[in-house]
Amino acid sequence: MRGAEGPVVMKIGGSLEGCVPELAETLRESPRPVLVVPGGGRFADAVRGLPVSDDAAHWSAIAAMDQYGWYIADHGLPASTRLRRPQETTVLLPYCAMRRHDALLHTWDVTSDTIAAWVAHLLDLDLVLVKSVDGISRDGALLSRVSAPCTTDAVDPCLIRYVLGHGVRTVLINGRAPHRVRRFLNRQPVPSTVIDTRF
Repeated sequence: MRGAEGPVVMKIGGSLEGCVPELAETLRESPRPVLVVPGGGRFADAVRGLPVSDDAAHWSAIAAMDQYGWYIADHGLPASTRLRRPQETTVLLPYCAMRRHDALLHTWDVTSDTIAAWVAHLLDLDLVLVKSVDGISRDGALLSRVSAPCTTDAVDPCLIRYVLGHGVRTVLINGRAPHRVRRFLNRQPVPSTVIDTRF
């Protein structure tokens, strides 16, 4: 990843709610500033069952990211609505910024994965997707690198095409093993999948 000492955007998946206390501790100790983009988790899942339009679902799901963001921030991290490179590790509450820019399609194919990629692209930072899986797998084997669009349920349907099209260097790591996040932030190798064309 470029700028190994500089800031990075890190999306923390909603499925990792139970891991947040340990992940937050890791982030508080990070040697580099991290801009945390929250997933939607159970807050967004509540929106999925509502009989509402695509527009209403889109904005409600982004509001759900703010809710999860407050949960993450409650574990000793500052929260902000400002879309800027972090000077210290900060949780981004994305709703206001997304309302100002409205840059992505209003569809369930665009989730917090692609929203985090959009943030990373806008700020010219690398993206770390912290998920409940080791990375992207094919036929049961973890792919160390992806340089072309592929079908996977590890990320949302728009993510890979977006990051490849916009030059956002991206890595997926497993947040259910929080020590991997710590190792990554300290520039140590961890099982992962890198999505990038610049190898």
